[in-house]
Amino acid sequence: MSEREAESIPRLSLSRLSCAFGSFTAVHQLTLAIAPGEFISLLGPSGCGKTTTLRMIAGFVRPTGGAIEMDGEVISSPDGALPPEKRQMSMIFQSYAIWPNMTVAENVAFGLKLRRLGRASIRSKVQAMLETVRLGPLADRYPAELSGGQQQRVALARAMVIEPRVLLLDEPLSNLDANLREEMRFEIRRLHETFHFTTVYVTHDQGEAMVTSDRIAVMNLGRLEQIDAPHALYTRPKTRFVAGFIGRTNFLEGRLDGERIVFDHFDLPRGLFRADGLGANGAVLFSVRPHSISLHRGPGAAADPIRVQVRLVERAYLGQFWDYVVAPADSGIRLKVVAAPSQVFEVGETLWLKFDPQQMAPIAA
Repeated sequence: MSEREAESIPRLSLSRLSCAFGSFTAVHQLTLAIAPGEFISLLGPSGCGKTTTLRMIAGFVRPTGGAIEMDGEVISSPDGALPPEKRQMSMIFQSYAIWPNMTVAENVAFGLKLRRLGRASIRSKVQAMLETVRLGPLADRYPAELSGGQQQRVALARAMVIEPRVLLLDEPLSNLDANLREEMRFEIRRLHETFHFTTVYVTHDQGEAMVTSDRIAVMNLGRLEQIDAPHALYTRPKTRFVAGFIGRTNFLEGRLDGERIVFDHFDLPRGLFRADGLGANGAVLFSVRPHSISLHRGPGAAADPIRVQVRLVERAYLGQFWDYVVAPADSGIRLKVVAAPSQVFEVGETLWLKFDPQQMAPIAA
């Protein structure tokens, strides 16, 4: 096999992967290819199958259908599975699972000792890793003397120091408070950019997935809804579930009618929209993010084709922005709009709403 051919083989390949527990199917025919050095997040609500998928990759659960390959070789299928300890993977759990009776340095050195490296090599690798995760001065402390964020760094250091072929993380930040969680998102991304381990990260937190990932695989009821880069997933969701799960959005039903798209009591020129995702004629559903539409007191230019008269029906001040709800004239539609703190409008006021058709994403109903 040539070097170029070897580089084209995914580090991990999940082919029609399924897992059933009796009559309940937790994962249904999941197909996913993960390139060497790629950071993939499995994102979805509780019960969507993401942790079961991770456990199948780790070797803790055997699939009931399909297969998992690593570097082109089958490591899991209904016929057999390579034991977890032979997969050259590291897994970080929600509870950190670091040894309370060992110092930080001893915890990090544990996997290297199991591999029977020399003392000098172990000491050098541990010191370098602790400096990388910013724990060098804490090498002789015990876990009970560390904060939650520091304990998580110990778990990361211990998992990475053995240079795994695949790094697995199962909801690793869920035990941290909000501020620490936000800090650790960026820390995990920084460490990935330093080491480029192939990483599979399970989370239900979209913010974590958006910050850390090269691509995000959104799961729902055991199935893969969409996999894409974070920006593409947010701006071009392909299904109603993905649009609603990733951030806040408005769902706007319309009908394609020649050169117009007709909504409830207003219409917009079809030519202003992106062509992809629009058919010939018939019903269409759009995802419209609250920040992609704006409110104005005047109608603007008389010829402006994308302004719609609305009435302000609700508002909430959230410090960094106003959260408004508006209704187009004589329409049952309610639209959420985000506005800057300086844009103060009163409930009951008649305003003009301006759409940006380029940010209105057609999705599968």
